Amino acid sequence: MSDTGELSEEERLAAEWAALAEDSGDVGEVGGGGSTRVLNQDEIDSLLGFDQGGAGDGDNSGIMALVNSALVNYERLPMLEVVFDRLVRMMSTSLRNFTSDNVEVSLDQISSVRFGDYLNSIPLPAMLSVFKAEEWDNYGLMVVDSALIYSIVDVLLGGRRGTAAMRIEGRPYTTIERNLVERMVHVVLSDLSAAFDPLSPVTFRFDRLETNPRFATIARPANAAVLVKLRIDMEDRGGRLELMIPYATLEPVRELLLQMFMGEKFGRDSIWETHLASELMVTDVDLSAVLDEVTMTLHDVLNWRVGTRILLNATPDGAIELRCGDVSMFQGRMGRKGGHIAVRLEKELPKQEVMRL
Repeated sequence: MSDTGELSEEERLAAEWAALAEDSGDVGEVGGGGSTRVLNQDEIDSLLGFDQGGAGDGDNSGIMALVNSALVNYERLPMLEVVFDRLVRMMSTSLRNFTSDNVEVSLDQISSVRFGDYLNSIPLPAMLSVFKAEEWDNYGLMVVDSALIYSIVDVLLGGRRGTAAMRIEGRPYTTIERNLVERMVHVVLSDLSAAFDPLSPVTFRFDRLETNPRFATIARPANAAVLVKLRIDMEDRGGRLELMIPYATLEPVRELLLQMFMGEKFGRDSIWETHLASELMVTDVDLSAVLDEVTMTLHDVLNWRVGTRILLNATPDGAIELRCGDVSMFQGRMGRKGGHIAVRLEKELPKQEVMRL
């Protein structure tokens, strides 16, 4: 019976080990506890930030949020919206004068993108204008889509209103089309410079015009950039114009772009500055007339008693220094006017002496 009992005990232990082995096989290699389980496909898609169809959803979630966490959010630069709102207003006027037509410019979107992703997403054919910010010593990119190119050409060359611009696919842009678009780019860059002027004076200079995105590489593919999408409508014609400015280009004025409002860049309020200046002009100040100065030891000062005399080297016609606090202002002579002791100013002390004091 003992042998039978021992066998049954061994069989029981073997059965327990087999059960543990099956549990560990179900769990896989991800954990050592029995509470760990395998994620199903829906949970994996949710973790990765994808919907059930396999395409990424509109917002950043899951691991995609971690991947894009290094991407600077343009909303951290409040002054950018002010600058581009100003650009839209200025472009509406300048493009009306440029085309002699009713032009409406609207701001569609401001977003943060990676340069490489944006370059791969540009719909071709298009014209890519590379411009340089002279004072910031860096570059930006302006993309004019095909619809806007043909619309500008049609308007500038006298196309009839009421008919959409005809698009001819499968051929490169002609010299005339490139020259007309280049003229429009110069107008937009001039407005962009004027839009940044209240914030920081900068000159955007046209550099070159490309039709192949590979030749318009101005930054590393992983670099972050701010993308501004503008819609330009000329009655029944129009298209899109996109401005792409790398954050490296905006770095010299980053502190200014962090301001919450335009006046904050000066560090002062002009109204209060004027008020303070006017009040200072009528403020009473105390002037001290110094006859002479004597240097004494602390031992002599401690031995002063009532009746102690201090000898000064001042004479009745000697020079007297007038001070405002510790700052020497004027030099003059002491006299009497009526029943009052007066000082007649003779000269103003040089500024270097004032700074030295």
